This record gives sequence, C-alpha cells and structure tokens, in this order.
Amino acid sequence: MTDLHAYLGPSWRDEALKRLQAELPPEKMNNVTTSMSNIYKNCPGGVEKFLFIACKDGKVTSVETGTGEPPQAEFRIIGDYETFARISRAELGAQKALMTGKVKLKGNLAKALKLASVSDRINKVLAKIPTQY
Repeated sequence: MTDLHAYLGPSWRDEALKRLQAELPPEKMNNVTTSMSNIYKNCPGGVEKFLFIACKDGKVTSVETGTGEPPQAEFRIIGDYETFARISRAELGAQKALMTGKVKLKGNLAKALKLASVSDRINKVLAKIPTQY
C-alpha cells in the first residue's frame, strides 16, 4: 500500500515537484515562463494555505506550499480549499472554475485562459499523487 501524502504538506509538495518535472517536458508546458499562487480559503483547521508553482521555459522549477503570504506570482488565484481540492483531483477544470466564479483571478485574464490547458495538464499529474485531502 502506498502512503498517502497530506494535501499541501511537505511530502506532497516534494512529490508534486518530482512528478511534474518527470511527466511534463517543456513542450507539453508550451515552453511557458509563468508563475501562480493558489490561495486556499476555508481550509481544515481554519488556516489559509497556498500552492505556488513556477515554470521557466516550460520546465517546472518550483513547487511551494505553506501558510500565510504566498510568493509573488504572475497569477494569484483565490478560492475555497474544497474547490482547489476538486481541481487538484482533476474533478473540476481550472477554466470552468474560473468562468463559473468558483475561483477569483488576479492577473491577465486573456493569458490565464490561454494557459488553462497547461493548468489542466498540471492538475492531471497532481491528481495521481496518493493524497489525504
């Protein structure tokens, strides 16, 4: 049996970085250079958490998780923990979540929509991590 990683915990973060780098070559990431901070509201335990992902020339260079103020990013996406958990399990598409108002975006909307397919590829990889939500 595989050990479950606590969602957004240190072992989950390390596994996310390892899998994203192994499974998403730069061409699958459209050779994009960008960063996003997902800000999780209403988390279990009442704290606000974040997931920060950065890419340079299509290579995932950083995955960070934590509480408090996230790293500066090109995009800030704010939503409820449960919404982000559904996105990370690939049950809800990032673009649909944005267009239906389930998450709020701070950043260039047109660029964010162009990157939605990249975001969905990331979430398909994250969905494979054995996770305790």
